[in-house]
Amino acid sequence: MESSSLSFFSTLKRPLSTGSNITNFKPKGALVEVSACSYQKFLHFALDETKRRTHLLPSPLQENFNSMMAMDGKAKLQMVSFQAPKIRLLRNLSIEASEGMQILDFAVFPEQEFDLPIFCANFFTTPTTNIIVLDLNPLHDIINRRDYKEKYYKSLMPLGLKYAELLPWGGKLTSESLRFFSPIVIWTKFTSSQYKHGVLYSAFMDYYKAWLELMEQAAEERDTSQIICNREAQHRYLTWRAEKDPGHRILKKLIGESLSKDLVRSFLFNGVDELGTKTFLDYFPEYCCENGTINDKRSIIGKSFESRPWDTSGEFIGSLPSLNEERGLS
Repeated sequence: MESSSLSFFSTLKRPLSTGSNITNFKPKGALVEVSACSYQKFLHFALDETKRRTHLLPSPLQENFNSMMAMDGKAKLQMVSFQAPKIRLLRNLSIEASEGMQILDFAVFPEQEFDLPIFCANFFTTPTTNIIVLDLNPLHDIINRRDYKEKYYKSLMPLGLKYAELLPWGGKLTSESLRFFSPIVIWTKFTSSQYKHGVLYSAFMDYYKAWLELMEQAAEERDTSQIICNREAQHRYLTWRAEKDPGHRILKKLIGESLSKDLVRSFLFNGVDELGTKTFLDYFPEYCCENGTINDKRSIIGKSFESRPWDTSGEFIGSLPSLNEERGLS
């Protein structure tokens, strides 16, 4: 199995390595078109760094999800997936399209015996515009569970503050989405430039190394009730993402309704049909329409945050609607 893992890595074209010290990064020009290989170095760094820390093996998903062309033949989708002793699934979707559009959707989901955050990197790029989300998504509620926030995010606040200054808050973020983000989330938008992409690469490396360190330190849970709690928390996360992730519209346009649904549920958010039986409306009943269907809006509360709703110590300083308000009962 080790040899098959290494042989797979060797098939990926490697870009030149880049250091993570952004203070030494010198932009060479103004606006640049992002090359087709620019996000490949993000993926290669993550895979190489993971191999250094654990025994990484190809996932069974790799057989069915590897590459495909868009219906118009102008975009290529590439998928890779792996697993490891503490990692249920490490997977990546890269999309390279005409006119310089690129997407990186990289995530790492822990095994249910660990309450580790979910590593999440969602990057959408055109030659001029970038929409970025980078985070260690909390598995459990960090607004009401101080113990979980202290366990995983207290030591990471200096890292989060560093990049919050370099990659400022990207504008309105709905209160529903906010529940799945941590105090160190990077949610930003910027015009394409070598300097900004250098900062983003540095942030990706630092955040991923921080996640891997948490993984190395994580102890396996023995309490059955806590394992069940972890599994349901991950299933709730997957259920939300599989239904409301904004990238779905792009996938439908590229590969059609049927293939995009399979890619979302079986690959991107694998586990939504295996880790639990609860439905989206079981977890989020406030989205139920009068006829019993799911409201297709991403936000039904109408509340959003135009600036970062955490202070420098990671305390939440915004206000989230109560459950009754979400359900329209007050």
